[in-house]
Amino acid sequence: MNVQFKKGVLELCVLVLLDKQDRYGYELVQKISEQISISEGTVYPLLRRLTKEGYFTTYLKESTEGPSRKYYQLTDSGREFLHELLQEWEDFTLGVNQLIKEGVNNE
Repeated sequence: MNVQFKKGVLELCVLVLLDKQDRYGYELVQKISEQISISEGTVYPLLRRLTKEGYFTTYLKESTEGPSRKYYQLTDSGREFLHELLQEWEDFTLGVNQLIKEGVNNE
């Protein structure tokens, strides 16, 4: 898949996953990787940036499988940002799909 497509949609994927439940970084990577081929190295800088921007808070939670894990939790600000992005995504995909239909029908 095109790298630019992935970069643009990764932020939305992370926000959507955190809207349902708190998750730790590697868990997010695994969940996203089930649908989209990504590397760990792309998710962690995004998590740091979105935390710095106030969209997430973090907390440590004990793990039975090793050291404590840093969990990410969506803030109210993050939830508002998610809804804005979802609306933008909806508008964007509608427009792109319409152009694709027009292009395919003109062949």
